[in-house]
Amino acid sequence: MEVVNSKNELTLLVGGYMNDAKTIGFVPTMGALHEGHLSLVSAAKKNCDIVVVSIFVNPTQFNDPEDLKRYPRTPEQDFKLLEEWGCDVVFHPSVGEIYPQKDMREFDFGYIGTIMEGAKRPGHFNGVAMIVSKLFDIVRPNKAFFGMKDFQQIVIVKKLIELFKYKVEIVECPIVREKSGLALSSRNKFLSEEQKENASHIYKTLKKAVDNIAASKVNSDVNKLKKWIADEINRNPFLETEYVEIVDNETLQIITDLKDSTQKRVCVAVYVGNDTQGLFKTAEEEKKIRLIDNILINNTHIENTLTE
Repeated sequence: MEVVNSKNELTLLVGGYMNDAKTIGFVPTMGALHEGHLSLVSAAKKNCDIVVVSIFVNPTQFNDPEDLKRYPRTPEQDFKLLEEWGCDVVFHPSVGEIYPQKDMREFDFGYIGTIMEGAKRPGHFNGVAMIVSKLFDIVRPNKAFFGMKDFQQIVIVKKLIELFKYKVEIVECPIVREKSGLALSSRNKFLSEEQKENASHIYKTLKKAVDNIAASKVNSDVNKLKKWIADEINRNPFLETEYVEIVDNETLQIITDLKDSTQKRVCVAVYVGNDTQGLFKTAEEEKKIRLIDNILINNTHIENTLTE
């Protein structure tokens, strides 16, 4: 496995693979790798000749400077994991290498960039577009692999590809979960075992909501369902729901009637706190960790991969 820090070196390396007619699979990450990331590496290995993984904590997608400062960074551990999983190339650039000058670009994604994460994290998706476009230009992958935990981000990246006519296929990979149901996330490193146990209530609530829909135990009133999900999550004193939304699985249009025949997805953002007595004050309270999750509303299939 080769670890590369410069854009020029990576361009030359990838160019050699392309001259040899090798297909390039790309997994963009911010490091602090877990089984979810490694599942993307595994999928890339199965689908491509060469696997390139980037590790770069991208400052432009953080709307909270404190969140950027405390984001976990474990490069040496990440390198070891990637080598064990058969990664071919790791791109680990500095901020100055990626942004030698301030990136002033503004991306217009229309409606899909204005709801959920777009509404709650102003500028987040513009920063995502900055880094993904730069990485696509450098790596020039045939396929790029993204996890469905960041569902809205995948829709944004697909729109970016459409706008800039990138010749890259997006491969959507299932959410990887702990046995408890908690979706794997680099931010889980901040959670105590007690917090993780309680955070698993997020997925249990989503699963229960979908099971009730499948069993026709709820009516078609979407607002009542969203309120039930939020209330059920908030019953746990460790948890505080920021939003619940039910959207079209392709367009992100907000669903107003569960009888709609399109595939739908429930998306949530939840704060996990450290107060066992339920005395939350504000979402900015120190040591509160923000997690996102989602689930497909489908009577015959629930997107999910549990890890032992």
